[in-house]
Amino acid sequence: MSVPGGPERHRVSDLVGRLTDVPGREGRLRHLEVVPPRPAASVDWPQWVSADVRAAFERSGVSSPWQHQAAAADAARGGQHVVLATGTASGKSMAYQLPALTAIRESRGRRGERGAGVLYLAPTKALANDQLANINALGLDVRVATHDGDSTREQRDWARDFGEYILTNPDMLHRSLLPGHARWASFFASLRYVVVDECHHYRGVFGSHVAHILRRLRRVCAMYASEPTFVLASATVAEPEVAAGRLTGLDVLAITADHSPRGQVSLLLWEPPFTSYAGENGAPVRRAASSEVADLLADLVAEGVRTLAFVRSRQGAEQVAATAAELLAEVDPSLPGRVASYRGGYLPEERRELEAALRRGDLTGLAATNALELGIDISGLDAVLIAGFPGTRAALWQQIGRAGRGAQDALGVLVARADPLDTYLVNHPESLLGQPVEATVFDPNNPYVMGPHLCASAQERPLTEVDLPMFGDNARAVVDQLTDAGLLRRRPHGWFWTDRRRASDLADIRSSGGRQVQLIEAETGRVVGTVDGSSSHGTAHPGAVYVHRGETWLVESLDLDEHVAVMSRAEPGYSTSAREITDISIVAEREHRSWGGCRLALGEVDVSHQVVAFLQRRQPSGEVMGEVPLDLPERSLRTTAVWWTIAADVLAEGGLAAADLPGAAHAAEHCSIGLLPLFATCDRWDIGGVSTALHADTGQLTVFVYDGHPGGAGFAERGFHAARDWLSATRETIAGCECETGCPSCIQSPKCGNQNNPLDKPGAVALLDLLLRDVGAGSGAGSGPGE
Repeated sequence: MSVPGGPERHRVSDLVGRLTDVPGREGRLRHLEVVPPRPAASVDWPQWVSADVRAAFERSGVSSPWQHQAAAADAARGGQHVVLATGTASGKSMAYQLPALTAIRESRGRRGERGAGVLYLAPTKALANDQLANINALGLDVRVATHDGDSTREQRDWARDFGEYILTNPDMLHRSLLPGHARWASFFASLRYVVVDECHHYRGVFGSHVAHILRRLRRVCAMYASEPTFVLASATVAEPEVAAGRLTGLDVLAITADHSPRGQVSLLLWEPPFTSYAGENGAPVRRAASSEVADLLADLVAEGVRTLAFVRSRQGAEQVAATAAELLAEVDPSLPGRVASYRGGYLPEERRELEAALRRGDLTGLAATNALELGIDISGLDAVLIAGFPGTRAALWQQIGRAGRGAQDALGVLVARADPLDTYLVNHPESLLGQPVEATVFDPNNPYVMGPHLCASAQERPLTEVDLPMFGDNARAVVDQLTDAGLLRRRPHGWFWTDRRRASDLADIRSSGGRQVQLIEAETGRVVGTVDGSSSHGTAHPGAVYVHRGETWLVESLDLDEHVAVMSRAEPGYSTSAREITDISIVAEREHRSWGGCRLALGEVDVSHQVVAFLQRRQPSGEVMGEVPLDLPERSLRTTAVWWTIAADVLAEGGLAAADLPGAAHAAEHCSIGLLPLFATCDRWDIGGVSTALHADTGQLTVFVYDGHPGGAGFAERGFHAARDWLSATRETIAGCECETGCPSCIQSPKCGNQNNPLDKPGAVALLDLLLRDVGAGSGAGSGPGE
């Protein structure tokens, strides 16, 4: 590890000792994993690579490609759709740039007219802009341009008329390029490659939308007699060919062997201790992960270790940087200036200056949101701190990969939050460090997602019977529903869009549903931001503390008819979390498994929600200060759920008294919601749950976990197929937690509508033991990753 301004190197083992030997930190290090270094495996340049393209890469310092880069490039050159699923800093960009740039250079017409086109899709504008800089740095005669929300009218026109390598995002493809395909006819006719970068980010409802956008793209290309090759790039996840195939609707070859060099990586799994004060219902509360990260950041900066700390929120990143600076000031007055924060909301020039200062060594520590996770090439870092599991193992290793680039050794520290998933992972390191089992979960067959895209396709060109299989097995049924609703009209040559609106406006691809609620500043009337209509009850209710771009606001009123929330700047010193009551009824069961006297099922449900109050929590401790009632209307949702039941005689046999059942089921529900993201690649806020000792539809004790999106997002289905492993992890988390009666690290939920009452920790373990006792290793549910 290099130290700015000095030739000496830190030994990772010394650093681990210095971090853990601080008095009072005993027992916080749960596991130390040392990943050995890996040598590079290079091969010769493919013969087909254009001479000037090869020379450009050689000028940039690439003497030859690594083996996986050449394999992916060869496959794409041969017309094979391919997904390259290798680690951070493994050179995935060059793998698709070689065939793409070569196609452009060798196909241009005599008068400079476009011969081959490339469309690059990224989940963020920052990543697309970084790709633009990298391609321009090669110095090739290639007409490359971004087409996004920041592009001027002149830039967009130039890209459309002359661009050969267009960098954009799914949003612009959905709202601009596809609806305006006639103006882009020349580009679509020339399109040779479609690059889908960081494709593991397309999951849940967003992934379902992107899957249909790519099908619409394929259909538009066919209109102009082109059939582009798709090249997808992803961090290492399970079954990348399955995820890429579902995303594109094509057969995709997966290349997963990583032949890039890597230095030694030491990963520390760290759990903060319980504090002396009591939380909700007297439960013990662990020290906040952000506070622990601030301490560790200060220690590393004081040692001269160039460190990046990932924090989940913008406000949290600023708090970590400020706290670390205060701690460093006590050591040396010159050190606080070596720490800064980096987050979304900064001006582009501010972000570029921070990145440059970190590269130069002017900054030693940076507290950042995941704005730095994707695309920004910060090299020369020694250590990465992560405040809370970032949601997927791919994201974890992507963040750790920001340190040690260029085959340097690296230190990573994952600091657990008070959350069942984090608790499980730091105490079960094999779940983080084994072979990846995460599935990129999304459901293109969701009719609530498919319908708007079928309408958009019909407006782009009338739909025919031949088109429908591309969109899914139930596409014809959805088209019939749209026709009955008057949105499509059947004619001899297909289905036509009949509405005066732009059909693409029907789908808000990054929203979970509902009309957007505008957040208005009370003093000026300006629009500060927006929230999804479906989440406004919980985040923009009167009295809510709302954080936007690092600024804290207090919501004064919410007008649900006008879809407007009025708020003012404030520093209340507390955060808020909504309380809601939920009811659920079974509409239809799709499939089930029998586990002895227990039953696991998957199906369609109706869920009703009503936000009834909110809690005020002191920051940063999380201590509950009070509860304020609310009067908001009930909302309904038809979605997909997984549920399990246990018969009364089995409960009696297990010694569970009737009085213990509500608390036992409630505790098991909470923890299972917290653990499902480990198997379904979602966030706990994407899913919900209901538990009852006697449900009207089943006549038995029943625990439901459902997708929080209309029609479902695939998360509950994944839980059904991974049930044995999921519910076993739930049981282990509850039983293994150090608390006596339950805490936020195991069975308490931050969004519980019943104030985390009743909860019965021993009862939940007994209940899950009954559920799991008859589940053999060969059980169909939980036999491996589901689709």
